[in-house]
Amino acid sequence: MGSRVPTSIPLAEVIEIQSRTEFDSFFPMEIVPSRREKEEYLRRHPADYLLFPEDRAFPIRMRDGIPLKWIAAPPQRIFGGSALRNEYDALQIGLYASQKALSSVKVIFSDLKDGRGNSISAQRMTCFNTHGIDPAGKAFEIDLNVSRGAVQPLWIGIDIGQGQPPGSYTGSVSIQPARLEPQSVLLNIHVADTVIADRGDSQPWRHSRLRWLNSTAGLDSEAVAPYTPIRVTAENRYSILGREIATSNDGLPVSLRAWGNEILAGPLHLLVETEQGIEHLGEFRTEAHTVRSGGVFRSSAVAENEKMSVEIASALEADGYSRHRYSLRAKRDLHLVDVRLELPFRREIAASMIGMGRMGNEVPDRLYAVWEGPHDSFWIGNASGGLWCELRGASYSGPLLNLFSPSPPQSWWNDRKGGFLLRRDTTMVLATVFSGSRTLERGATVDFEFALLVTPVKNLDTRSQFRDRYYHDGGRPVPTDEEIRTGVRIVNLHHANPANPYINYPFLAAEALKAVADSAHARGLRLKIYYTVRELTNHVTEIWALRSLGHEILADGKGEGYPWLREHLVSGYLPQWYQHFEDPVLGVDASLLTATGSSRWYNYYIEGLSWLMRNAGIDGLYLDDVAYDRDILKRIRKILERAKPGSLIDLHSNTWFSHGPANQYAEFFPYVDKLWFGEGFQYDRMPPDNWFVEVSGIPFGIMGEMLEGGGNAWQGMVYGMTVRYPWITDGVTCDPRALWKEWDRFGITDAEMAGYWNPHPIVSTGTSGILATTFRKPGGAMLSLASWADTTVTVRLSIDWTRLGLDSTTTELRAPAIANFQPQRVFRPVDGIPVEPRKGWLLLIEPRK
Repeated sequence: MGSRVPTSIPLAEVIEIQSRTEFDSFFPMEIVPSRREKEEYLRRHPADYLLFPEDRAFPIRMRDGIPLKWIAAPPQRIFGGSALRNEYDALQIGLYASQKALSSVKVIFSDLKDGRGNSISAQRMTCFNTHGIDPAGKAFEIDLNVSRGAVQPLWIGIDIGQGQPPGSYTGSVSIQPARLEPQSVLLNIHVADTVIADRGDSQPWRHSRLRWLNSTAGLDSEAVAPYTPIRVTAENRYSILGREIATSNDGLPVSLRAWGNEILAGPLHLLVETEQGIEHLGEFRTEAHTVRSGGVFRSSAVAENEKMSVEIASALEADGYSRHRYSLRAKRDLHLVDVRLELPFRREIAASMIGMGRMGNEVPDRLYAVWEGPHDSFWIGNASGGLWCELRGASYSGPLLNLFSPSPPQSWWNDRKGGFLLRRDTTMVLATVFSGSRTLERGATVDFEFALLVTPVKNLDTRSQFRDRYYHDGGRPVPTDEEIRTGVRIVNLHHANPANPYINYPFLAAEALKAVADSAHARGLRLKIYYTVRELTNHVTEIWALRSLGHEILADGKGEGYPWLREHLVSGYLPQWYQHFEDPVLGVDASLLTATGSSRWYNYYIEGLSWLMRNAGIDGLYLDDVAYDRDILKRIRKILERAKPGSLIDLHSNTWFSHGPANQYAEFFPYVDKLWFGEGFQYDRMPPDNWFVEVSGIPFGIMGEMLEGGGNAWQGMVYGMTVRYPWITDGVTCDPRALWKEWDRFGITDAEMAGYWNPHPIVSTGTSGILATTFRKPGGAMLSLASWADTTVTVRLSIDWTRLGLDSTTTELRAPAIANFQPQRVFRPVDGIPVEPRKGWLLLIEPRK
């Protein structure tokens, strides 16, 4: 059948170009004028730079062009807006460097007055692009420069008090680039009589939450649960939760006791060596400005000799963490052979180690490491006591996410001359951090900074471990009634679902999130959400305001990625997580990498958490790798605890960062309730000490769960761990419910855990490759056996019957049938028990029936 060729084609007329959704629209702020229109406008309005006041409803988007909307009328020098009482009002001024590059731009406000004696003070106004409060609570100024032809949005906030009398307030904001004439915009703000309850925060379009960028919430120096205020028991002696710390006048520990166990074999020393040997400084004089609060004790001291002076600043915190800075100043030209920190450990304590290029394992007899990669910290200890040390002074300290190999602390690294040495002798294990030789000119100063954390950071809460079982399924955020009956008590709500669709920005679905939280609470569950800072969705309401801050918050990069990013952001970003939703209303979540370092987004994040606690009813956080440090986490813990005592934080990480997340995140452990370290872990290749240090959390006073490939159920049980139901990993659905059922039958929540790592275990196998942990309660015990051997091994158990309170002649070891774990079987105490490679048994030790 043939086709007819039209003899003429009708002309089509373009009537309208439509975007798929308002979110995808370019109108009006990305509609550009023609070149002729722009050139004509600039000819008619010659100036070094132009100002364009703009309402918050139309965020300024383009960085190198002005929208057609702006040239439809002469330049405006008046901004008229309306606000409510108690609102944090936001507006913009577009600064266009039309003829010249602009440097050191200042923004100066006048008071706003209503003509009746009422005013809004200039002190209640700010420009987020020129001033701010950093995450440490320090005010700072930004040297704002604008290249020729560029547009710089200036986001301005006006803090209108609840008691502000209604009326029309007039004042001005002056824009003052260096060496150019200032220009001003008249502000006319009408304050209505209506009071808005939450400053406007529940309505994201108001941009009131920009003030969160300068939040200082949680920055006080008070202790936060479970920690109590530091007690001074004697001169230079301090008591904190479970630990006793004694220091010399230089602030360094001379004794560290964790739950009664002495960690040190002698005092810590920071030694300065010259060609004449170890320098002896005079007595350290404690400075008068020592500051003490419930949560932090800060002190300083000074000592000197004829060659040098040393000023020391120390801070001890209520969780057992301390920071130290030694500032060495040369009084004359000085050659230093070495400056080193020596940490002597008792041999009995120094059983395991992680860090300085070494995976978690037994402490070697000798170890030498140099600054190859981010080897900036280490931990040495056992379950009863230990010490973590981090070398500080680099531009970034904290988990190495997004950085991987940052520059090490210059004073310690010393152009590859610095390093780490560990050696064991008959009396101690001595860890030494050395910096090597250097020459200082007269008057020169070099700082040596480090931090210490005494472990365990809290008592091991086995009851919570076995009772508070996690449900973690992003696609099906709430468990069924049947799943709840198996013991699920805590729900982790991942992102990428209708109740929490956009990564690290839960606010746009706050009502749906609250509905899920309310439903969980009605069923006896607690709800925690995925909410971190590593990435940020492109749906963030304030994205254009954040872009106006340069790369303080959104990381720089080559761009590319999802079309929305290419079309609207164009360049200067790094795409990250991508999620396509079947629901067209949700669309696509195309996230951006956030900048690592001291970013005001941390302040926003903390205030956002406070808002979620009050308005969405969540019970805590699930942290999936974060790039902030313990100071931020401590603020977070305070926000959670003060809003809802007993709130929870669990932390997930993988094995790709600097030889184990347990080392990288050790500073977090005082404020974390549960670990989920397992992504990328190869459990079947990990020796027991590796499990103990890097996965279990036990030596730090926390407990954990397994992840990768479903873990190893037998080995995990030795550490009181299962997988997290019903997470899917490597195609395996994690389902520990059969084990949970046996836990409940036995009553494991009321049992005392006595692991193989204890100096005097209740049960031992006599075989290094087969380990045993006992869960003891009156009238019986549960015994976990697991193999790290490559072949089947038959073991005969050595059991302390007195401590069990049982009679060996009337007792049996019964293995209940557990699906995908073990068959039913009964052993006598004298029997040999065959243990297959990489498997094991869960045995009930109880009187024969």
